[in-house]
Amino acid sequence: MNTAWMELAAGRGALGVGLIVAGVVVLALLLGAFVLGIRVMRRESPTPRPEEQPRMPAGGPVRETREVREPDEMPQSDTRLTPHELKGNGRTGDRTSPSQERPRWNEGSSGSFGSGGPGGR
Repeated sequence: MNTAWMELAAGRGALGVGLIVAGVVVLALLLGAFVLGIRVMRRESPTPRPEEQPRMPAGGPVRETREVREPDEMPQSDTRLTPHELKGNGRTGDRTSPSQERPRWNEGSSGSFGSGGPGGR
C-alpha cells in the first residue's frame, strides 16, 4: 500500500515540475517580448515637439465646399471596360453643373431602398 502512494506522489511531483518548467518558459517569453518592444520603441522617431506640430493656415480653417458636378458619359464599347480604363478615377465629373440644386427623390419612388412602397410613413 505504501508503494501505491509513492507512485502517486511521484506522478504529482513530475506534474508539479512540469508546471514550474512551463511557467518559467511563459515568463521567459513575456520578458523577451517586453525587451523586443523596448528595442522597437527606441528605433522609432520621437514624438514631435510643440513647434513641430501642424499649424492652422494663415487664412483660417479650410472649409468644405459643396457643388453639383455633371456626370461623365460612359464610353461606348463592344468589349467590357475595366475600372482602370474609365476616365476620372472614381470622381463624378470634371464640369460644374449649371444648376446647383441638389437632386431629390420623387415622392413615392423607391429611392435607394426596396420596392418603392410607403415604408415607414
